[in-house]
Amino acid sequence: MIDIRLSDNLELMAEMQDNTVDLIYCDILYGTGRKFKDYQDLKPKREIIEEHYIPRIKEMHRILKDTGSIYLQMDNKINHWVRCIMDDVFGYGNFLNEIYWDKNVVKNNTKNKFTNSTDTIILYTKTKNYTFNPQYENIISKSTLNEFKYNDNQELVRMARTRDYKTKGKKEIKLKDYKGRLCNNIFNIAKRLKQVYATQKPKALIERIIKASSNEGDLVADFYAGSFTTAEVCKDLNRNFIGCDISEKAVQIGHARVRGF
Repeated sequence: MIDIRLSDNLELMAEMQDNTVDLIYCDILYGTGRKFKDYQDLKPKREIIEEHYIPRIKEMHRILKDTGSIYLQMDNKINHWVRCIMDDVFGYGNFLNEIYWDKNVVKNNTKNKFTNSTDTIILYTKTKNYTFNPQYENIISKSTLNEFKYNDNQELVRMARTRDYKTKGKKEIKLKDYKGRLCNNIFNIAKRLKQVYATQKPKALIERIIKASSNEGDLVADFYAGSFTTAEVCKDLNRNFIGCDISEKAVQIGHARVRGF
């Protein structure tokens, strides 16, 4: 099921039953005050941010399953205010991670401070019984390949130190079985992509989140859907999706991206 709505997110969530969503991912309004090509952002004032987000985050909490997780993406203008709201609604003890997406921005014209090349993604769960599937980064580079050697059977293997303390020395890990490195809270995922919508995020970023915090057949929600990348990723990964945007252009893009599903 892929359910794309032209709707205010509060109105859509009001229609939804309690405890029905497995995962919420939202690339929320960042509070820049800017007029983007496709939408008007909120002003960076605490009372405006709280007035907008408190009722919406309360609704997200209501519709999220007890085993569910919520990821909210923003930059450093409002993340401290949103963290306070999330602590009040979801509980400080259910804060799991603050993730930094390194956009690998090449252009740097900032000379009076360090360039801000990251977004912040805050991760909360509803309870301590949540879904999480560890993710691995493919770091097969020239330097990594140098660690691999051919064994007697002409299979490319890496000799890795075992964590089994009953076994001394190292064991073979075949290249085809090499998962890579466990992901940490810094996501090094390039921003480069052909954008069809302002502030569109790369599929690889959302894929990592959806794979980590949901399973096939689960329901994923995005209430600030924009380019509806989340919907397309859900289609690719066999997840169900419900989401909305108040922009007709965004909804048209969303339908085009999942057409035929």
